Amino acid sequence: MLGHSHALSGLAVGAGTLPVAPVTGAVAQLGWVAAVGGMAMLPDLDQRGSTISRMWGPLTEVPSGLVGTLTGGHRHGTHDAVLAPLAFGGLALAAAQATWSSLLLLALAIGLALRALHVVVPGRFEETVVGNLVLSWGGAWLLLAHSPSPTWLPWAVGLGVLVHVAGDFLTCGGVPVPLVWLARPRATVAFSPMQTGGFTEKVLLVPAFVLATLVLLWVNLPAAAVLAELTAAG
Repeated sequence: MLGHSHALSGLAVGAGTLPVAPVTGAVAQLGWVAAVGGMAMLPDLDQRGSTISRMWGPLTEVPSGLVGTLTGGHRHGTHDAVLAPLAFGGLALAAAQATWSSLLLLALAIGLALRALHVVVPGRFEETVVGNLVLSWGGAWLLLAHSPSPTWLPWAVGLGVLVHVAGDFLTCGGVPVPLVWLARPRATVAFSPMQTGGFTEKVLLVPAFVLATLVLLWVNLPAAAVLAELTAAG
C-alpha cells in the first residue's frame, strides 16, 4: 500500500479501537489515534527513500538504512506479523519509561501521520523537514502536557505495525510468512492480486478509510470533550 493508505487505515483502526484502548481522557484518546495512524507507517523504515526515511532528513535516513540492512531489506523482518509488532512494541515499552523518549516516539508518530497525509492537508509545510519537526514535536508536547503518562504507547505502536502488515498483505506483493522467512527468505503470502497504488486502493479503500476515521471519531471522540479537557487544563 501507499504511505497515505497505511496512515489512513491506521487512523481508522485507532479511532475504532478507542472503546477498548488503554487510555483515559479525551486528549490521550486523540494521542492514541494519532499514534496508531502514524505507526502504521513504521515498518517502511526498512526502505531508503520511503516516506518515513525522508521525513526528518538524515535523522531518519540513517536509521532507515541500518534497519533495512539488519532486517533483510524491504518487506522482510519489519513486515513479519509476529516479530515486527513484538519488536517495535518492545522498543516502545522501553521508550515510554522516560518523558523525553515518549516525546520522541509520539512526535515520530505525528510526523509520520502528517507526512503521509499530505494529500489531504492544505499547503506543503508539513512535507518539509523543518515544518514537520515543528508540527510533530509541538503536537507531541501538547498531547503529553495535557494527558497522563503515555503507558499506552507500546500498544499503539504494536497495533499500528500490525495494521501496516495487514495492509501490505492485501496487495499482490504480500508479506513474509511469519517466522518461516527466517529460513526461507522468499516465503511470502498475499491475500489478493491488488496492486499498490492501483484503482482499488485509490478509488475504493482510501475513501473508505477516510469515511471510517471520521465516523468513528465522531462516535468515539466527541470534539466537545477534547475542547473541554484542553480548556480545563489550560
